[in-house]
Amino acid sequence: MKKLMLSLMVAFVLGTQAQDEPFRLENYNLGENNLAMDGYDPVAYFSEGRAIKGKKIFSYVHKGVLYYFASAPHRDQFASNPYRYEPEYGGWCAYQMGRNGEKVSINPKTFEIRDGRLYLFYNQFFVNTKTRWLKNRKELHSGADTHWQEWESGKRKEE
Repeated sequence: MKKLMLSLMVAFVLGTQAQDEPFRLENYNLGENNLAMDGYDPVAYFSEGRAIKGKKIFSYVHKGVLYYFASAPHRDQFASNPYRYEPEYGGWCAYQMGRNGEKVSINPKTFEIRDGRLYLFYNQFFVNTKTRWLKNRKELHSGADTHWQEWESGKRKEE
């Protein structure tokens, strides 16, 4: 059983890392010029524990996706291991991905770091999906992983 779980985890990680540029450009939550995370610095979530707006001068493109950083050291950290810092589920709302596989925009200031991964959430108009996620994290996380794998495999398409 342990070998099976380890094999599945390795396959998931490798599958995530193997996402090619066309998939990312079509399926990630990107703004103008393929900018991810509304220009927030993905490294800052880990190093500072908060959302910090990045600057265009400290930018980096990974597999077609543009990221901004608050500093050159943050940019360099990301460049050395992008998969460690990229948000889960292409930067879409983790709660909604877990609930029904829907791609819903996020508020970059509403996030959770768990098990070394960054999860982003919708938080507008008196609806904060992070609070809903936290109430049922285990089931939603499992659902989100499954739904995102469907997006990756092409089994799920935009409606």
